[in-house]
Amino acid sequence: MAVKWLDDPEDHDFDAAADYLSMLAEDATVTATVTELRSAKPLYRKAKDILRAARLTVLPVDNPHVKSDLAKIEAGKKLSPILLVRGTPADAMQIADGYHRVCASFLTEENTAIPCRLVSWVHPA
Repeated sequence: MAVKWLDDPEDHDFDAAADYLSMLAEDATVTATVTELRSAKPLYRKAKDILRAARLTVLPVDNPHVKSDLAKIEAGKKLSPILLVRGTPADAMQIADGYHRVCASFLTEENTAIPCRLVSWVHPA
């Protein structure tokens, strides 16, 4: 079964990204970075490459959120694109929102091109 994707992330995805990123950076940096995510052009990356760049392992099929996303895929529903923040060579890329969706896509077909928004951290002056 092919994974289907929405054209744009949903508004609550940006809120979730901000919540997560707020544990890694100061408020002004998070706000500026999420603003960049909102306007970033979509690009496509494979699930296996996203997990490698983020230095994360695939979550198991029985994870409740992965299981929910797998059910959506099976039902032909579209998933929301993934929000990514580029790391440095020393620090991993952050999946700001969509880790479970990446894992569900990986478990379905690891080479599927996933629509993403990818930005670098924005540090306000």
